[in-house]
Amino acid sequence: MSERSFRVGILAMEGGMMSSVASATDTLLVARTLAQIRSPTTALNFEVLVFGARGQTSVRTPTGLELGGLVPIPEDLDLLLLPGIGHTSIKDLIQKMEGMREEMDLVRRFHLRGVRIAGTCSGSMLLAETGLLDGRRATCSWWLASAFRLRYPGIRLEADAMVIEDGEFITAGGASSIQALLMRLIASAGGEELAQQTARMLLIDPERQSQAPYVSEALLQRPRHSLSEKAEHDLQHELHRELSVGRLAEACGVSERSLLRHFQAHLGQSPLQHIQHLRVERAKALLESTHLSFDEIVERCGYLDSASFRKLFKRATAMTPGDYRERYRLRPH
Repeated sequence: MSERSFRVGILAMEGGMMSSVASATDTLLVARTLAQIRSPTTALNFEVLVFGARGQTSVRTPTGLELGGLVPIPEDLDLLLLPGIGHTSIKDLIQKMEGMREEMDLVRRFHLRGVRIAGTCSGSMLLAETGLLDGRRATCSWWLASAFRLRYPGIRLEADAMVIEDGEFITAGGASSIQALLMRLIASAGGEELAQQTARMLLIDPERQSQAPYVSEALLQRPRHSLSEKAEHDLQHELHRELSVGRLAEACGVSERSLLRHFQAHLGQSPLQHIQHLRVERAKALLESTHLSFDEIVERCGYLDSASFRKLFKRATAMTPGDYRERYRLRPH
């Protein structure tokens, strides 16, 4: 038997999300089993090693459960995965990351050995914290996007993307996007057919390429700033009217140039782009919770042309308004 091996290391951390570890280990176990069924004599063996950076044999998850059986730090890996980190706020996450010097040093050492590094959910922020992503493209959980941009301005964040590969680094969005990351990993190591079979076995939708349909304005975590809050308050009350950057700057008591700089730094977009984003968010909420026609919704979102707003909506969410309503509308129990 000629067995090929692909070694994946998972960095166990205090407060690391159990779902990231369990999902990766279980998915790769299924892929390994399917590979053996398909080709018993040349099977691809996905080997998963879970270990800590401090020589510990166990860590505690955010729920209080203990993850034991950690192995010593391996010498060689094909990929190192950084799982999500449980947190209650941006401030809490940053404080936890700042206490992970040993973990970040270990990530840098593996990188110097030529090991590919992947970060999922808030683990993408830990990877960014190492400095290794500077000058590269990356994604993160959509609710962390504003904080990510402010803390790591040298990284080209694509917050709507489910998974981003840039050279030897892979980043993924919210918790379940680890499945999209794993499908790419399985495909690169064992071929597209193996990835497709694994996805079918686990009922994973490989077509999910964007986090955009899942974004909820109410859950976005943003650093507090008086100008941001003033602008947001004015926009939310005037969203159904015709709006301009000049009018918004006047309402906020700043120049247009200052407003443009602030929006780019804090939101990674221009005021006009943010207005469009808020209008799409309002349309999403109305599609979910009302029986209003699309033309009525368009009017409440400050647009006159339904066709152009339909294009904007699809570009922002990767779904048509009709498909979005069918998937996310509130249904009676």
